[in-house]
Amino acid sequence: MSTPNHPGRHPNEPKAGSSPGQATPIWGGPPTLGQRIDEAIELIEMELRHAITYVNDAVIPQVRRESISAMRTAADTLRNLADRFERQNNPAANQQYGQTPNESPNKANNPDNNPNKEPRS
Repeated sequence: MSTPNHPGRHPNEPKAGSSPGQATPIWGGPPTLGQRIDEAIELIEMELRHAITYVNDAVIPQVRRESISAMRTAADTLRNLADRFERQNNPAANQQYGQTPNESPNKANNPDNNPNKEPRS
């Protein structure tokens, strides 16, 4: 006899040619090792489907939101840094902001500003 999931002879069925005097296991007995493995596989597959659903529904959207926010913050920081470099190295840009070529853009906020000093990094 075979089942839909297990074609062929069931482990509890007697082998062909076995003598009728031997004890034949019945279907209602404890699960065999194969049955227990099949049940474990089904449980693992079910848990895996739940984990995949959770990752798709909760984790990935949160990672996307946080990544977008982090990229925008990084872009703003890089834009500000580029503006600072441009103001420090381009006298025309300094004049555009109403400063003399040797004047630092943050002179009012930096009392020890000296035009002859090397730029800080």
